[in-house]
Amino acid sequence: MTDSGVAAVRRERAELLRLCQDLSSDEWQRPSRAEGWRIQDVVAHLGSGCHAMFSPAMVSMLRSTDIERTNDAFVDRRREWSPSRVLGEYERWSSRVTVLAGLIAARRVGRVRVPAGELGRFPLRQVLTGALVFDLHTHLRHDIAPALGRTVPGTDPERMALVLAWMFAVLTNQLRVTPPAGLTGPIDIELAGPGAGTWSVHPDGTVLGRPAAAPVAVVSATTLEFPEWATRRARWEDRQVSVVGDRDTAARFLDALNIV
Repeated sequence: MTDSGVAAVRRERAELLRLCQDLSSDEWQRPSRAEGWRIQDVVAHLGSGCHAMFSPAMVSMLRSTDIERTNDAFVDRRREWSPSRVLGEYERWSSRVTVLAGLIAARRVGRVRVPAGELGRFPLRQVLTGALVFDLHTHLRHDIAPALGRTVPGTDPERMALVLAWMFAVLTNQLRVTPPAGLTGPIDIELAGPGAGTWSVHPDGTVLGRPAAAPVAVVSATTLEFPEWATRRARWEDRQVSVVGDRDTAARFLDALNIV
């Protein structure tokens, strides 16, 4: 992780605060596009996750076998909070996470791999940047702004690179536990746009950050839409996704894809 990674976290945090500081009382209570959560609950989730890093609640996150249920539990404890208290928690503790990320940016401790529930183990510096930016990016652009009819904030290559690196790191861990079924050869995932790149998924579950020599299929999509359909917030068939090669094999893989 470099200083640019910490700066990317700050920019993403600023986007959320900018939108939240303009919300009306009614907007805070509107349903988000995250099932079962109001706009206020999504922000409570983001704030509680940052707060947990500096409290005993961190143990629950590290040892969780169902990270989504753990997140729900954190949000439930804040259901009756006022919007100002929810936003205050996020603003205070996300600032501290950003400071912490900066402190370890160039230190060896940032390489230490730590657990993130059932998602697997990751370098601490990636958790403090990639996981945070992914969470902010996805909730802000796909759960909050569209639900309010607000303009979706822009992004940049540095932030998208962090988002995608985190997503493919999670996918790597998922596939180590459960290799893709029926995959006879590698599948390339080509993403165009900010943070563009190609990743190849192999039958043994290995995910490499480069094209395969002889892929059975090539999936082409955009970086901006990938976080939406790869987390099952939308069907991949309903987005700008094309497949060249063995479409049936690629479709089975894409249908099973669910990066938490």
